[in-house]
Amino acid sequence: MAITAQDVNRLRQETGAGMMDCKKALTEANGDFEAAKDILRKQGQKIASKRADNATSEGAVLTQVNAEGTVGKVIALACETEPVSKVEDFKNLAKAVLEAAVSTNAPTKEELLATPQADGRSLQDHITDLMGKIGEKIDVVSYETITAEKVVAYNHSNGKLGVLVGLTNTGGKEVTEVGKDVAMQIAAMRPIAVDKDGVDAATIEREIEIGKEQARAEGKPEEMLEKIAQGKLNKFYKESTLLNQEFVKDPSLTIAKLLDNTNKGMTVTEFKRVAIG
Repeated sequence: MAITAQDVNRLRQETGAGMMDCKKALTEANGDFEAAKDILRKQGQKIASKRADNATSEGAVLTQVNAEGTVGKVIALACETEPVSKVEDFKNLAKAVLEAAVSTNAPTKEELLATPQADGRSLQDHITDLMGKIGEKIDVVSYETITAEKVVAYNHSNGKLGVLVGLTNTGGKEVTEVGKDVAMQIAAMRPIAVDKDGVDAATIEREIEIGKEQARAEGKPEEMLEKIAQGKLNKFYKESTLLNQEFVKDPSLTIAKLLDNTNKGMTVTEFKRVAIG
């Protein structure tokens, strides 16, 4: 059957695929729109399979906090190259992923990707279809949620780094500004845990062994190695755990002191730092 420009445009509007791909799919499907959609999706699936092992070091990280300020979401949609990350279709897809995360509050990435969109396709189908159109791997590489008394979000200017921080004991005060400062601290200083109690045992053991080896290499006596290593571990806590870090904007304060100065007993419950590249 004859394939008209209107047919091609309709399929393009419904799938987002390119004009030539739509025309080819409709021709192959003998004008059957649903069959043509399947052809386009299989094209995306082939690309997904072929490029499954490809690195995705570009993309977009987006954050959003609900109106009550108690639940925050951060998603990272990754692709292979920077030009693709700047394409409008990719940006719109990243927004769709975040909107689905906020509206459904899906507990896992798998459930998020299964979310049906307005046109009936799942979020994963949208991703697969865009892979077919663009020709490179696209993937939701991070999906994180924080629930707290107060959640504050920060997006870095490069669009590839986002932070959520959860605060408690705010005393009903407006703490968005200090929360933003803490989120920016997390972005810049990359703490591994909120406090030393959040550092896993394997990391502590590794740091102690590193401290002992360094002391041994410096010629320190064996009986002093444990004490020296513990001292180095305390330095590690100060540098690598959020509440013990010096505040970048005012090194006379730790983050713990900064928060306590804002409201007595205020602290961080958890944080998420998500970056691409």
